[in-house]
Amino acid sequence: MYERLLPLFGEDGIERLNASTVLVVGCGGVGSFAIEALARSGVGTLILVDKDTVEASNLNRQLGALHSTLGQMKVDVLKARIQDINPACKVITYGVLYNDHTKHDILNHPIDFVFDAIDTVTCKLNLIEECLRRHLPFITSCGQGNRMEPQSVVITELSKTAYDPIARVMRSQVRKRKIKAKIPCVYSKEIPMKLSPQRQPASNALVPSTAGLTAASYIIQSLLKG
Repeated sequence: MYERLLPLFGEDGIERLNASTVLVVGCGGVGSFAIEALARSGVGTLILVDKDTVEASNLNRQLGALHSTLGQMKVDVLKARIQDINPACKVITYGVLYNDHTKHDILNHPIDFVFDAIDTVTCKLNLIEECLRRHLPFITSCGQGNRMEPQSVVITELSKTAYDPIARVMRSQVRKRKIKAKIPCVYSKEIPMKLSPQRQPASNALVPSTAGLTAASYIIQSLLKG
């Protein structure tokens, strides 16, 4: 499967990716696209964390969401998909919520990179603090809902984000927790649309997927640099 990758990554790069372990927390619209890109790029071990099952509302944007997978655990669906793509990829799954009670088991692996694709700010901040404490390279995803412009997705630092409700709360909490380190994030410069009150943000197949692929690119390039 590496015939088309080899000219880009080189033999050393392929070997480096094969030997790498990436933890992805959150297997939804953003996380699922990152996970598949990492698997197709030759990352040797993927650790997937998500407590949710596939629902009909996921069908418009998540790679693992099919009518045939409704009701199944997202981590199990993605594990099967990855192993069908790249049988050599080792996939470790945790069908749980990442929090103070579960983080020790999840992080009890040799990990080379972490992608935070969690929806809940409290859990995101907990994971970021753990990454900083453990000196684990990471990137976090800001909000991708209520947006229509995939071309507005960029990599930046959390402190440089604007017009993003999730990022705003995170910046406030980062200051409150006196976190001084730079926090890399995949973020949309698009101002989110103001829609009528709703339980969850609106979303589509365009922006979250772009955010996931952009994060995967950042991770792959970071791993290749060593």
